[in-house]
Amino acid sequence: MNQTTQTPLPPFDIPPASRTVSVSIINTASTIRNIPATSFLSPHIKGHDYLAAPCFSFLIHRHTPTSDRFLLFDLGIRKDVQNLPPPLLSHLSSLNWSLSAPSSVPDILSPTIPLTNIEAIIYSHPHFDHIGDPSPFPPTTALLVGPGFTSSYLPAYPSNPKSSIPESALSNRELIELDFSDSNRWKILNIGPFAAIDYFEDGSFYLLDAPGHAAGHICALARVTSSIGVDPTEDSFVLMAGDVFHHVGELRPNKWVPLPGVIWPSPFEGEEERSCKGGLFDKLLPEGRERPFYKAVGEWNEDVLKLKETLGKVQMADGAGNVLVVGAHDETLLDVVEIWPEGKLNGWLKEGWGERLGWRFLRDFGEAIGKGGTGNRERWGGSGKGE
Repeated sequence: MNQTTQTPLPPFDIPPASRTVSVSIINTASTIRNIPATSFLSPHIKGHDYLAAPCFSFLIHRHTPTSDRFLLFDLGIRKDVQNLPPPLLSHLSSLNWSLSAPSSVPDILSPTIPLTNIEAIIYSHPHFDHIGDPSPFPPTTALLVGPGFTSSYLPAYPSNPKSSIPESALSNRELIELDFSDSNRWKILNIGPFAAIDYFEDGSFYLLDAPGHAAGHICALARVTSSIGVDPTEDSFVLMAGDVFHHVGELRPNKWVPLPGVIWPSPFEGEEERSCKGGLFDKLLPEGRERPFYKAVGEWNEDVLKLKETLGKVQMADGAGNVLVVGAHDETLLDVVEIWPEGKLNGWLKEGWGERLGWRFLRDFGEAIGKGGTGNRERWGGSGKGE
């Protein structure tokens, strides 16, 4: 988030580099509705009854004069939902969640980018709303997973009836499990407080160890502009946070990005060009303006203490001023940024998207502060009417 306040910057050091990648959000059109917010978030805030869950994929493109390399970070939900492992389907049915996946990343990409061009699919973690269906990709497309994937999720279904990973997702392709201590295979370094791997070994794209939500959870950090030789502090980055948070109210406010006295632009419909007072939200922040609205809870977070530690690291990135933090299910992105194929995230700093996104999530709390309902139940409850 781009900061204009006098709050001190966190110690989030990233080595300078000249190479960059382009990053595009792919709106997979897959969604999950009817998720009670309290399944993931505490406390309950009046009017914010359901968790928004669009599912995003990210296309990473590294261009040099001699090559083009493409990666995908997450795939959303597979289009043929009925082919998820039956035990998982049964569990989802018991939760009364409503899944929709009218399209898939391969369907969306293939008219423009041949699937043979995709070097690797990277899973932020192996939950059903992130792994999609990689089977349409050729065997030359590798599958990268975080540490602990093999021991926690393999063998896959049906060899292991309890696994949530279908064997078809893994068959006939190279499975690469990242090891953040293996300097013989990977270029290992630290990015701020994160253990990291420099994937292309040129400073353009890093994978970050980010445990807590699930075994093998990782984030990705992309350098999208570079000013090396001029002012390296003017570089800008996109941090793909996966499921480190499920609502931006878990991320903000924090000690690096406190709730301001005046919020601009207003997060409420019809007030886009006007500001609103930060004090309106004070009653929802019993621990003050440097602590988030929400804490993570629930069975879908494997280790809440580790997740809290990882979230603290992401909050440092969020306060760095030149890092745009994007979650896998943040619906406010759809209101502000340009989505693939029309646009990329590379210009986020110049376009002012950080400021426009920063407090937009506060619209979910309109009913709680007397602004009236903001359509959360209509968009994300039941079968939903959202886009």
